[in-house]
Amino acid sequence: MVNYEIRSQVDASLRLAEKIGEADEKLSKSRMNLRDMLRYDYLMFLGFLFESDGTTALEEVKFVNDYLGFNMDVVKFIGFVYDKCRDKNFINTPPKSLMYIMKSDLTDGNIKTMDGRPVSKFVVETFNNLGAEFVSINGSTTTELANLSNYTIMLNDFLKEYGLYYKDGNVPNVNSGMYTNKNKPATGGAGSVARANAGQGSSNTQKKTDKDTKKEDKEKSLEELYEELNSLVGLKSVKQDLTNLINLIKVKKIREERGMKQPDINLHLVFSGNPGTGKTTVARLLAKIYKQLGVVSEGQLIEVDRSNLVAGYVGQTATKTMEVIDSAMGGILFIDEAYTLIKEGDEKDFGQEAVDTLLKRMEDDRDNFIVIVAGYTEKMEKFVNSNPGLKSRFNKYIFFKDYTGKELYKIFQSICSKQEYEPDEEAAEYIQEYLTRRAEAHEDNFANAREVRNYIERCISRQATRIVNMDKPDDKAVRTFTIADVQEDKLPADEIMKSSAAEEEPEEEEEIRIETEAPAAETEAPVAETEAPVKVAANEDTTEVLKGPDNQNA
Repeated sequence: MVNYEIRSQVDASLRLAEKIGEADEKLSKSRMNLRDMLRYDYLMFLGFLFESDGTTALEEVKFVNDYLGFNMDVVKFIGFVYDKCRDKNFINTPPKSLMYIMKSDLTDGNIKTMDGRPVSKFVVETFNNLGAEFVSINGSTTTELANLSNYTIMLNDFLKEYGLYYKDGNVPNVNSGMYTNKNKPATGGAGSVARANAGQGSSNTQKKTDKDTKKEDKEKSLEELYEELNSLVGLKSVKQDLTNLINLIKVKKIREERGMKQPDINLHLVFSGNPGTGKTTVARLLAKIYKQLGVVSEGQLIEVDRSNLVAGYVGQTATKTMEVIDSAMGGILFIDEAYTLIKEGDEKDFGQEAVDTLLKRMEDDRDNFIVIVAGYTEKMEKFVNSNPGLKSRFNKYIFFKDYTGKELYKIFQSICSKQEYEPDEEAAEYIQEYLTRRAEAHEDNFANAREVRNYIERCISRQATRIVNMDKPDDKAVRTFTIADVQEDKLPADEIMKSSAAEEEPEEEEEIRIETEAPAAETEAPVAETEAPVKVAANEDTTEVLKGPDNQNA
């Protein structure tokens, strides 16, 4: 059964590619037009996703012919898959057609989607939706879902690199973070800013919900929520794991709509990692994404810790826990430092009563709410393994790595942008080295993103002391951090500058390859040509990176 919504999306992307190709003089004279090039790249992508499951592949071939307009049989398709789609570098290489479409978006940008978005963003969404539909045909395998997720993540990262990931080609100001386009680097020698992970690793563990916020703000679309998740600084493995999970849910929904058997999916999660690594921020976004996917009905996140679940007297803990769970119906219950619920050797502790109550409700209301437990990695593993009921319900771990110095500096930039502060060149150099040293030292009390927020507060305090002694400071002075404002006693400025100068190395060139092999003659697919690699210095203008097809005249 053809999903005509996806089919229409594919057709629309091909029409847009055709317009872009006709507007480019060199492409219009090329042996392969851009429409056919994109259609061939879609075919390569589906061949890459294909996993032989012992069936005849008739359904997959019918899908290819129905959605892409090819006329292939099983023999030709299987031969094409193993001849053209098993290159180990495929998953790391953007399709050639996308490169040309990006070139159009980055230069004149006159050709856009109906809602004004860059065509390249629309094409990447089409890859994702087409792939999800394809892998749902005979029941998706773990490998298929992983390949789908990893490939679309690679494409999205490529768009972000050139400022095309966001709807209008400019990085938006979403909630508590400022974004900056790659082509418009932030001041202070910092380069591009990805996004403020404001709220990441929040120390506030009191019971709260975002229902009131949802009433005040316009509810975001699934696409906007994806953008917000993918724009968080760092968290690469977290994004990959969640993309796999989201794709699994999407495929399950597709199969449900077709009346096919549904795979069992356990959506309860363990978020493990050190403080300040973004666990709470990601949980808030996930609750909203789940609502848009139809997994939960309300999409609220109820954040609690032990104090919100455990009471001091017999019989009160169960009641208290039940009330919290009731408030999470239709959303996600997020229990921070969940390992504190169980205290070994203390038979009088009521934390076990909270755990027992939670497990019973997770069974009785398993379709009505989702539970995420969070905390330090080793303690969370010990907590989950302490009880067979916990171990059976929490079998999916999402690990949040500590931030690198470079990532901490991006978070610093983003928070400063929101609060209208910026470091001067000397201060920026100091901050980058200071945060790198702090990340590498990783002292016991180091708190990742929370550490950055505390550091900014100290910078603001020192700057305020300096500014009040100035005679009529101008706006720039009030906005700017100097070396005196950012310097910490733990690491003197002259030591940092000396270390930074000694470690400085010349910038290396980055090589970007654009490679697409021609299909074999027997596949009846159009013939593509291959371009030589384009070497680009890291600071070169992006329009020089995405060069047009040279020497391709028929």
